[in-house]
Parts: sequence; C-alpha cells; structure tokens
Amino acid sequence: MKKKLALLLAVIIALPIFTSCHEAKRTAAFEIPEEFDTSREYEITFWAKNDTNMTQVEIYHKAIADFEEIYPNIKVNLRLYTDYGKIYQDVLTNIPTETTPNVCITYPDHIATYMTGENTVVTLNELFKDKKYGLGGSEVLFDSPTVDEIVPKFLEECKIGNSYYALPYMRSTEACYVNKTYVEALGYTLPETLTWDFIWEVSEAATKKDADGNYIVNGKKTLLPFIYKSTDNMMISMLKQLGEGYSNSNGDIYLFSDTTENLLYTIRDHTASGAFSTFKISGYPANYLNAGECIFAIDSTAGATWMGSDAPLIDISEDSLVKFETVVMTIPQFDTENPQMISQGPSMCIFNKEDKQEVLASWLFMQYMLTNEVQIAYSQTEGYVPVTLKAQESAEYTDYLSRAGEDNDFYYDIKIDAAKLLIDNTDKTFTTPVFNGSTSLRSAAGQLIEEVTKSVKRKKTVDADYIEELYSEMMSLYHLEQTRISESLPMGSVILLATLGGAWVLIILYVTKELIKKRKKS
Repeated sequence: MKKKLALLLAVIIALPIFTSCHEAKRTAAFEIPEEFDTSREYEITFWAKNDTNMTQVEIYHKAIADFEEIYPNIKVNLRLYTDYGKIYQDVLTNIPTETTPNVCITYPDHIATYMTGENTVVTLNELFKDKKYGLGGSEVLFDSPTVDEIVPKFLEECKIGNSYYALPYMRSTEACYVNKTYVEALGYTLPETLTWDFIWEVSEAATKKDADGNYIVNGKKTLLPFIYKSTDNMMISMLKQLGEGYSNSNGDIYLFSDTTENLLYTIRDHTASGAFSTFKISGYPANYLNAGECIFAIDSTAGATWMGSDAPLIDISEDSLVKFETVVMTIPQFDTENPQMISQGPSMCIFNKEDKQEVLASWLFMQYMLTNEVQIAYSQTEGYVPVTLKAQESAEYTDYLSRAGEDNDFYYDIKIDAAKLLIDNTDKTFTTPVFNGSTSLRSAAGQLIEEVTKSVKRKKTVDADYIEELYSEMMSLYHLEQTRISESLPMGSVILLATLGGAWVLIILYVTKELIKKRKKS
C-alpha cells in the first residue's frame, strides 16, 4: 500500500512541473520592439467579413495593395468570410494549435472568449501611446490617426476591463425603415420619434382584410406589418430602454426576469394577430418591405443599400417591386426623452505571436485600416460610419453626406440618411457588457423571441408555464447556469486545479478502499 501511495504522491508532485512546462510554451506577453526591422520579410494574415458586396472586397484589396506599397516587406494575405460567427468559430478552433490569424475582424464579445487562453490577444494600451509606432507615431509611414482622432464612444467599446483589445473599424446601429406611404394610407402620421406603442398600433391596424381575404392597405394576400431582423438586439434594446437589467461585466445574468416575460407576452399577442414576425422565421425584412408587404422593417444601418423602392442592391424581381416613400427612423422607444439604440459594427484585434516583429507588422497594418482612404471608401459602400473624427470631419466625407439623392447608387439617399442617423445619435448609443459567455447570452436573448414567435405560429400556448420552461431550456442550451471559473483564472491554472482535484479524489478513494480491505482482514 505504501508503495502505491508513494507512486500517487509522486504523480501529484510532478503535475505542477508538467503544467509549468505547458505554460512555458505559451507565447509571452507582447513587448513593443524598439525598432521595426525593415530588412526582414513578413507575411501576415487578415481575416475579414463582407456581405457578398464586391465593392467592399475591392476596397480590402486596394487597402492591402496600398499598404504593401508603403511597406514592401510586409505581405498581407486576405481571407474573406460572409459570417462573423464563422470567423469566431474558426479562431476558437485555431487557438489551441497556435494558428490564429494575425489581424481579425471581430467583436468584443468574441474577444472575451478568445482571452481564455493566456496572451492570445494583444493588449493595445501601450501600442496606442508608443511615440514611434503608436497611433499617429513618428515612425509610422502613413497618416495614422491619433487616439484623440478616434470617436471616443467607439473606442471605449473596444475596452475589456482596464485594457483595450481592439480598434473599431466601422460602426452602425439599427434603424427602422418605414413605408411612409402605407402609414399615411392607414390614417396615421409619423411622429418625430417612433414609439413601441405607435408601431404596435399601426401594425395591428394593417392586419385588417377585405371580404376576399386581401389586406386592405396593400391589396395583397401577404403582409407582415412589422419585421425585426436581429431579435437579440430587439430584446436587449427593449430592456435597456426600460432601464431593466440584462447582464453586467462580471457575468451576472438578469435576462430571465419578469420584465422579459411581459415583453414576450406582448410579442406573443402581436404575433398571434399577424402584426409581427422575425427574419429567421419569415425572411429578409428588405424583401418584404420592397414588395409592399411590410411597413416597419428594422435592420442595421449597414443594410440600407437593400432598403426602399430604388435601393441599389434589391434582392427581388422587378415585377415584385412596389413604389412607396421610404423614411429612415431610429428604432422605437419606450421613453422618447431618453432614447437608446445599440451600437454595433466590426472591430479589429491582433493575435499574439512568438515573433514580436511580426506582431508589430500586424499592428501597422491594422492602423492603416483607420486611414481616411480606407474609412471613407468603406463607409460609402453601405450605411456604415467612419470610426475616426478625422474621416467624419474631412471635406471629402462632408461633401459625400451633402449629396444625398443625387443618384440611386453611390449617393442613394436612404444609405446616406442611415449614416446620418448614427452620426446624429452617437451619444445615444450603448453596448452590452463583455465577458466570457456574453456571446452565448446575446444568442439566448434573441432565441427567447424566436421561440415565442415560432410557438405562436404553431398554435402552442404561451403562458407562465411555457415561459418558465423556455427560460430553463435557454439557460441549459447556452450553458448559462455554469460557473465560469475560466473568467477569473488563466486556462493553465484551471487545468492544474482540475487535475489536482481529480488526483486527490483518487487518492482518497484509494486510501479508503485499502482501509476497508484491512478492516475486513482483521
């Protein structure tokens, strides 16, 4: 027994050594080199996202070509995705094998999960202010913006705890694209600020049909008066506007509340009447709006080029189009004196590598994506807004905004109105707390609405018992009941503690077993 026990103890003693060896292989925290070595060749990867918009793709290619002309010793390999979620999953897959990209389009929610590995994502605080290679640094070979020239609200969105882990790239918010023609045909006048009560009232009025079963307002068999594309944003925005809890930066979750339940009952009732549906259940809001089969379509301002009778990126056949007056408005509010709208849009982060010069090359490229040339060009493709004051206040961008409606392509008025909406309301935007698991919580918020809407359409009863069961299912599905020990401890420490705990359990079981045997023999 003593020999076996000694062997187990030896394993326990050795575990920290093995773990230390594992930790030693981790990439050390990034330290800024004193000089960028221009005598070397670097090859970095950039993972980006576009909505199959070839104009955006060309902007990426041009930005890379222009950057490589300035730094001929840095080659940038572009990998394009059509979905942020796919980028997120691929990064998570590549972290264990240390094959992450150098620069990545991302969201702070995603970065919080990437950070469960030690020194995975480079902190940017010191890089921001480095006199040589920081923002606006003396050794940067292009017109890089300074920290003060980035919109403060957008920069703060890239902060997790006390550190910055990203730079904003583009920003958008949500807008309500309104068929004003139908609103007025129903006898209503659009208010200065939309309210939830107004939208629900008009949407209910629009559900009336004639004797032949056609909707009176459009004379068609099909009408979904109100469609929301991002139901996670819908729930989060409603709770924010009501001043109710959703979560905090510590990972405490308040989503599953009585307030949320009451909001779900409201959604239930308007779904049952045919006044409301979602993108996931019914389809793309712009397609219904442009076919005269929707009155209120809520989508990102970045989706403005798909919205309206004259939109340059219409996805339906010409014979399905219906002519109407489109108005871009802020999303509906509960309190018009204190409007709240979500801030969204991609940011960029850098992944750490053993070669510090390679990381510095990546940082230079990421900075280049904030130059006026890139920022203005990309923002003009859709209803995005540049993230720097330098670009927003430039003569070129000011001229662009002033020419809304000159054509239905480059100067498409709905696209420019959507950008102006965010510029005029930046101080009213908000973001959700970021922590390891915040991505899952966001998904759960939207899924609550999707499940209720789907259940109503399937003629299921949505009552208190249903909501209680739904809450339980969502918490389980998105692992929201689990204690997130990895949020406060490095991954190596978590593994070590779990291994030590398991080993001690085995020792106790072994000793107990031997004692029982000994007693039986005696």
